[in-house]
This record gives sequence, C-alpha cells and structure tokens, in this order.
Amino acid sequence: MNIKDFSSLVGLSPHTLRYYEKIGLLKNVQRNSSGHRVYSTKDLKWIEFVKRLKETAMPLEGILAYARLREEGAESVSQRQVLLEQHQGHLKAHIALQQSHLAALEEKINLYKKGKVR
Repeated sequence: MNIKDFSSLVGLSPHTLRYYEKIGLLKNVQRNSSGHRVYSTKDLKWIEFVKRLKETAMPLEGILAYARLREEGAESVSQRQVLLEQHQGHLKAHIALQQSHLAALEEKINLYKKGKVR
C-alpha cells in the first residue's frame, strides 16, 4: 500500500512516516519500480506497536532502543523484555497517579452535589 493509504490507515501523517524511516524506527520499507514506498502488513503491525508505546508515554529514545534491539533478533529477547517491563512499571505508576487525581476530583464534585461547597 502506498504512503497515502498507509498514512490514513495508521493515523500518522506521511511526514511522520518519512521521519520514522529517517531516524531508523521504520526500516526496510519496500519501494516499487517508480521508487515510491510500498508498505506491508509487517510494517502495519510494527507501526501499531510503536503507536501503542507512544500512547503510553514511552519516550522516542526508548522506542528507538527497542527497535535497535529488535533488529538484533532472538539474542536480544531478554533485553527487550526488560525494556518493556521497565516501561510497564512507569505506566503503572502513571496510572496510579491519574487514579489518585480522579478520586480527588470525584470527591470535590460530590461535595458540590451535596451543597457543601460555596
């Protein structure tokens, strides 16, 4: 699929996709005889994972580190696992903090509903 269709499918701009390719986050994108990018199902699965990491606030440097390890193949599986486990810990802490904020907000809203705040 071409960059326009792929861009629409994954929800990233063509500029972002080209940037990801430039920095090495998206590698080995095939080209057709005209030199235009042709994305595969493999590219789609990878970008979906990259987006998930970004949406969970993994820094781009961390995603790039994961991508470099992924390129190394099977010998880097344990290192990738450690990297994802570290991110999981950060994500759990962030979720806990957000839950605390939500509880405080709900408490304040309940005070307003009871007429206890003026």
